[in-house]
Amino acid sequence: MSAPQTVADSKRAFHAAFPHVIGPLYRRMVDELLVELHLLSHQRGFHADPLFAVGVVQVFQAFARGYRPEAHREPLFEALCKATDFDAAELRKLSDNALSAMGDQRVETVKGWIDTGGNGAPEPLAHALHQIRRSDFHYSRLMAVGLLTLLEKAQGAKDLDAPTLRSYAHDLGEAMGLLKDRLDKDLSLYAGNLEKMSQAVELMEETLAAERRRRERQGETAVSAAAEAAPSGG
Repeated sequence: MSAPQTVADSKRAFHAAFPHVIGPLYRRMVDELLVELHLLSHQRGFHADPLFAVGVVQVFQAFARGYRPEAHREPLFEALCKATDFDAAELRKLSDNALSAMGDQRVETVKGWIDTGGNGAPEPLAHALHQIRRSDFHYSRLMAVGLLTLLEKAQGAKDLDAPTLRSYAHDLGEAMGLLKDRLDKDLSLYAGNLEKMSQAVELMEETLAAERRRRERQGETAVSAAAEAAPSGG
């Protein structure tokens, strides 16, 4: 029997699959997600269900916003999955199907799912509920993000503020068997980190735009100076 793959093994596999320089703004996100996926892939009670799939896709998309070059974004996600024995295409399929199913639901019906412990919820949540009730179930904070993301997709969710939606996610997750304190901590941390990342991306884009404008002005000045220095005809 071969020895279990280590975090270092997963990191080597990742860099082999994605041999590109990663900007400083995104290195921490990539490293943390790589380690988290590695650890999950080695948990006997963990299953890549729709709740997890929605969460991992959402976390990557949210924290990879503004990644340059844009053409490297999808290969980056694929390399993270490949290095940790996940199938990127399958995760995206699970996520897309779950979000589509949730789009047919109204956010008002969430209260009913809470009252029944998750029973009566659509397939993505019903599948997750089945996994949560397993004796060997292993929780991941990506599931909390997936639950919130699914609720945000429901009809009428855009009319609610962020704290209300998070409250729904807390209550529904608790009703399904997840620890409410853990959900609260994970969703609060996710929201806070997302806000910081958004601000950092905006600052980076503003800095790049200012640098482009500076170079353009320098180019225009150089052209103007060259034209003035050129001898006049006659």
